Amino acid sequence: MLNTTGDNNRIIVALDYPDAKSALKLVDHLNPESCRIKVGKELFTNSGPDLIRLLTAKGFDVFLDLKFHDIPNTVAKACQAVAELGVWMVNVHAMGGQRMLEAARKAVDNCAHRPLLIAVTILTSMDEQDIQEIGLKGSVSENVARLAAIANKAGLDGVVCSANEATMLKSTFGPNFSLVTPGIRPAGGQSQDQKRVMTPSEAIRNGSDFLVIGRAITNAEKPASALSNIQTEIDKALTAA
Repeated sequence: MLNTTGDNNRIIVALDYPDAKSALKLVDHLNPESCRIKVGKELFTNSGPDLIRLLTAKGFDVFLDLKFHDIPNTVAKACQAVAELGVWMVNVHAMGGQRMLEAARKAVDNCAHRPLLIAVTILTSMDEQDIQEIGLKGSVSENVARLAAIANKAGLDGVVCSANEATMLKSTFGPNFSLVTPGIRPAGGQSQDQKRVMTPSEAIRNGSDFLVIGRAITNAEKPASALSNIQTEIDKALTAA
């Protein structure tokens, strides 16, 4: 099922760097009109809110990827604090349960600047064996569907999932439920630490709204060119539909 979102800025570049200096060196090669930015735990722990403010001042939409998972009140306050930083998107763990998700959603709803709030389902680094080891019943796709349903019921804007589950989720929850998909690798790229991977064009055709892409861009000799090539692949997938 092809993604029908009107937002053509679908690439989220993962700034998987240890410090702000390294991250900003890459950011200087990117155009905020061509991509969004993801800041994860390592970089945020090292550089904190000041880096988020700097990136937003440069015009970038920031996805703060901290995957909050705690008691409802703690997560709600964390989401409120993130919203005050002016981020575009923040995420929580769906396995925190409906009460936690609803608390997070109510917290951002009451903020002057409301970021998109999405829930992590099953990490793309996990496969069937992994979820069995932690005691989850059913297949990966069944667990993703169950967690996405909880997020949808709690009023969240979408979920983080593998592009392998995108078609199923779009069919179930409709075009306005945003799907953010890591594990995106251009054709010929290595899977690295991801297990459920897909190319950009495959992900778009399956219904992914936003593609999280890291090393294919950040490790490229010419990051802007790598980004442009991936955008071309996405555009072809959209026009071929």
